[in-house]
Formats: sequence, structure tokens, C-alpha cells
Amino acid sequence: MNSNQYYWTADDFNLFTIEGLENRMEALQTLVQPKFELLGRRFADLLSAHGSGEFFPHVAKHARRTVNPPTDSWVAIAPSKRGYKALPHFQIGLWKTHLFIIIAVIYENPDKKGIAERLEKNTNQLLALPDTFIISGDHMKPDAQCISKEVLEKLLTRLQTIKKAEFLVGRHLTKEVAVKMTEEHFLDFAEETIDELLPIYDIIAGRL
Repeated sequence: MNSNQYYWTADDFNLFTIEGLENRMEALQTLVQPKFELLGRRFADLLSAHGSGEFFPHVAKHARRTVNPPTDSWVAIAPSKRGYKALPHFQIGLWKTHLFIIIAVIYENPDKKGIAERLEKNTNQLLALPDTFIISGDHMKPDAQCISKEVLEKLLTRLQTIKKAEFLVGRHLTKEVAVKMTEEHFLDFAEETIDELLPIYDIIAGRL
């Protein structure tokens, strides 16, 4: 793709309004998954170079769906070739309204209590992130909140005590902003976001 071209288009986001599983999946596979493949390989290489071990891309296939079409999709980048859901991982993905670049600790992760305790000892790192960063406690919902001490305390307590609790931190870009970004601009934005998140990932993964 030429660096002067836009990376994302309105069609990439609008596909999540297409009726029917088969039709929506066809659009997802045609329009968005090739972009996820490219992003996954690029950022797996970048994260591997960080020195925290080798990372591997995993494009969401939504293979278990039989009726309901996906309402979002993503590429996950994790330090395992076999899977990502049980590990802290990075995600770049889309809802119909926005794009997200996040670290995700989802409900399959067996170390949520340990992760919450490590983050509680380092809340200053989270609070020091630029004010464009957000946090969430549920990867199944598009909403997120600005980072504050109160919201952090609530989410980290949930992460320790509730089995299905989750923790996401990163950045959102509205559809309207994302579709105006050239490939070069978007890749710079994504790299900057992941650079900001790397110290948080090291805390989550117990590398500090």
C-alpha cells in the first residue's frame, strides 16, 4: 500500500452493520483481515525486538460463530504461537464506531490476581499515561473510561475478586479520525501507542 493512501476506510467499519453471519464474515475476510495480517506481523516483530521474548500474531477467525455475526474483530499479538487468550496480549481491532489499540487481560487469564496486585503497586505508571489513553473491564463492550485513580481501583479490585473480570488499557480512535489517516500516519500512531504501553505490559507480565 502506498504511504499516501488511507489505511482504513469507512467500509472497514461499516461491515459490522452488514446483516447475516456469512455476509459479514465475507466482508471481514476481504476488507479487514488482510490489514490485520500485515499489522500483526509488523508489530510482532516490533514487540519481539523489545527483548521480552518472541511475539506472534493471531487474527481473530470467529470460527465458533454459527448464527450471530461478530460485532468487532482484531489481531492479537502475544508471546505464544499456540494461542493468546490465557496471556496478557496486545490487540489492534475495530468496532463499527472506533478502532482500538490495547493491552488485554481477558477472563481466560489464570494470573489475574497477580496482575492486579502488580498493577496496584504501579498505578503511578498507568496514571502517567497521556490523557488520550483509556481503560475498560470488559472486552465484549465497546465502551471505555478515562484513566483515573477511582476507576483504576475499582477495575483492579474486580480483577482480583471476580472470575470473569478483565482489564484493558490503551487507546481508541474514532472511525471519523481513523479513516482520515494515511498508512504512514496510522502506523506511526500505532507504534507510538504500543511504545507507551510497553512499560505497562512489563508490569502486567511480571518482567519488572
